[in-house]
Amino acid sequence: MNGELHRADDHYAVRFVRRLPHPPEKVWRAVTEPEHLAAWYPTSIEGDRAVGARLAFRFPGEADPVEEGRMLAYDPPRLLEFTQGGETIRIELRPDGDGTEFVFTNLFTELGKAARDTAGWHVCVDGLAAHLDGVPPAEDPHGQWEPLFAHYSAAFGPESATIGPPEGYGPEDA
Repeated sequence: MNGELHRADDHYAVRFVRRLPHPPEKVWRAVTEPEHLAAWYPTSIEGDRAVGARLAFRFPGEADPVEEGRMLAYDPPRLLEFTQGGETIRIELRPDGDGTEFVFTNLFTELGKAARDTAGWHVCVDGLAAHLDGVPPAEDPHGQWEPLFAHYSAAFGPESATIGPPEGYGPEDA
């Protein structure tokens, strides 16, 4: 259930593996269709769902895309991989009995943001599971993020938390 941090060559990888009690086709819709992405992913993902397609990412309420990327792999209902900004997001779905093994990986180069981003992805993956289960999203994602940030800072070490909370998540924003 927790994210794991790995070092690989010139980058780091945070990986979550969860078993979701839903068929791969349902999980695939939740990770690719805009109306479902909005329930758990922090940005919209605009662009064709095809290898090589250019993508734009926009936070809710923002008029302009905040980041660009490219679709690296698109193999329904098993694999979705794309760049977002300077990072890579990879989502793998594997049938697991009557459910799905969900594997989410974020590749990045700056260790100092590992605890911050892992806490954020943890909240997002929890949001995906809740959405699939038909449960309303958490009322206070900030409240969820803070203890997770402390957990991952301790688990990954102080060098993983040199880049602090995103805007709106720090104690000074409470």
